[in-house]
Amino acid sequence: MNDILEFNEIYQEAKGTWNDGRLRFSKQTVVYKNSKTGKLDSIPVPELTQAQWRRVCLGHGIKLCTSTGNIYKYDGFKDTDLEKISEYFKANYKVELIEKDMCVKGWNWGTAKFNGPLLSFEVNDSPAFEIPLASVSQCATGKNEVTVEFHQNDDTEVSLMEVRFYVPPTTGDEGSDPVEAFVQNILSKADVIQATGDAVCIFRELQCLTPRGRYDIRIYPTFLHLHGKTFDYKIPYTTVLRLFLLPHKDQRQMFFVISLDPPIKQGQTRYHFLILLFSKEEDISLTLNMNEDEVERRFEGKLHKNMSGSLYEMVSRVMKALVNRKITVPGNFQGHSGAQCITCSYKASSGLLYPLERGFIYVHKPPVHLRFEEISCVNFARGTTTTRSFDFEIETKQGNQYTFSSIEREEYGKLFDFVNAKKLSIKNRGFKEGMKGNDNMYSDSDDDQHDAYLERMKEEGKIREEANDSDDSEGESCGFESRPGNTTTEVIKMAAHCSECVFTVGVQF
Repeated sequence: MNDILEFNEIYQEAKGTWNDGRLRFSKQTVVYKNSKTGKLDSIPVPELTQAQWRRVCLGHGIKLCTSTGNIYKYDGFKDTDLEKISEYFKANYKVELIEKDMCVKGWNWGTAKFNGPLLSFEVNDSPAFEIPLASVSQCATGKNEVTVEFHQNDDTEVSLMEVRFYVPPTTGDEGSDPVEAFVQNILSKADVIQATGDAVCIFRELQCLTPRGRYDIRIYPTFLHLHGKTFDYKIPYTTVLRLFLLPHKDQRQMFFVISLDPPIKQGQTRYHFLILLFSKEEDISLTLNMNEDEVERRFEGKLHKNMSGSLYEMVSRVMKALVNRKITVPGNFQGHSGAQCITCSYKASSGLLYPLERGFIYVHKPPVHLRFEEISCVNFARGTTTTRSFDFEIETKQGNQYTFSSIEREEYGKLFDFVNAKKLSIKNRGFKEGMKGNDNMYSDSDDDQHDAYLERMKEEGKIREEANDSDDSEGESCGFESRPGNTTTEVIKMAAHCSECVFTVGVQF
């Protein structure tokens, strides 16, 4: 039997939508990689305590429980996969894969059981449905009734807004309220943001590019609170995908970028990225609102009660410790000017494109992050307005295209070498292969170096001249002729019918 068992097109439910990805079983870990976000779920095999095989809406699914209290559910398996996975579990894991039947009677009364982060509604010991408590946004009570509300996902066409439970009164004399006990069980695991207690630390008047404005950032143990003059945002750390620390091209400023999924909302606008701009010269002394023993126990040396340094270093250090994610910085790429980014335009705005070790990120309006694994191919195209610049096009496997325009010619060699080193597919590679290995390929035309870009334009010019010569030799006329009595309007109408008239017709004013 193989040491690794891998499945494609396996789905994971996230707030009412299905995200596809790849699931891999190995002797050490169970790993699921989300195709949309690139996020990894890594489950160490020794932590597995229970595994169930169930019939679900997308065919068959696996439910995995761990000793840490986490529950993972993956759907999209075929009926024939059961034997293969069951044998692999017996050979490599200490956990047996058990078949579990779901209740399909349609009854609306049963027993509510709280199992870690799940609320399971069971009828005759068979689960009818399960509610991930992390999807709960609010919980309200009435007389013998509990209303559970859910976070909404913008990617879904139909969303479940709320579920109401009737909790019958108990006949015993325990003195506890069953409704209150039910609510507390939900709120203990629900993703309900409540600013209780004091913030760990506060950063005042930070400049934010998206959403634009200056915000006070309060750091709480489980979420980030942005407080501005007009808007407030509360961002749970569970929604943070990645952290980026990027130097500005002027070497005097730094971008700190927080990637979010799901995004924060402001009216109908969605912000998938939170971008902060710092000056390198701005320093700060920071004191955490915790005692030293608590800081040491919680952060294990990553933070100290009293810290000082550059403002961007303090913010990034605190965020890294609380979110528990690595900070991505630019790799070995260096542009023509020595900076780690390239000046370009995307859509209507000018910004900076950063080639990273595993992708590209563009800041700041609108911010774009593209991972290498979701890129189908790249293309180097001639600039539309001038020959002193070129466009860099990226096509994704989903069929989307991103065009970064107005890149200086001098950046071509560096960017091409970077793309080539990362083994990305280059769409017009045949044309570019002749230019490979020359860092100054977009150098000035007065130099003696061979300029393939200029040669191509000369070739196209010769073809155009030959075509014009052949047309002239035939002696044919387009039929439109300008006479001294023609008005300017008449001449323009004539020229509109023939491209040659644009160059040959005479205008009398």
